[in-house]
Amino acid sequence: MPKRRDDKEDDLGTLTKPPELERDTATKKKVERPPLYEVLLHNDDYTTQEFVVYVLMKYFQHDAATARKIMLHVHTRGIGVAGVYPFEIAETKVHQVLQFARENEMPLQASLRKSPET
Repeated sequence: MPKRRDDKEDDLGTLTKPPELERDTATKKKVERPPLYEVLLHNDDYTTQEFVVYVLMKYFQHDAATARKIMLHVHTRGIGVAGVYPFEIAETKVHQVLQFARENEMPLQASLRKSPET
């Protein structure tokens, strides 16, 4: 005899989570964004302006006009922000810039500091 449509064995129904696995949406914690850090470039008397513009374009993906504006800020004020990133990325950028500068015999200095925006 064929099974009837209302038999429990044939009922696929809707799956639900057991009560112990369900979370109240009011108790969910919001995921916090990681703190951000500024990568700083420092002015010196030997690194060429063209080299700084190239670094800003290569490692921070700035267009030529923005890179030149940042470079002039560094040149006139002594320090400038190249980019803002989570700590690990900012630390990597500093390392890449310093390594590239040394490979090209430039004394360019880069550092990082916690961004005041966070």
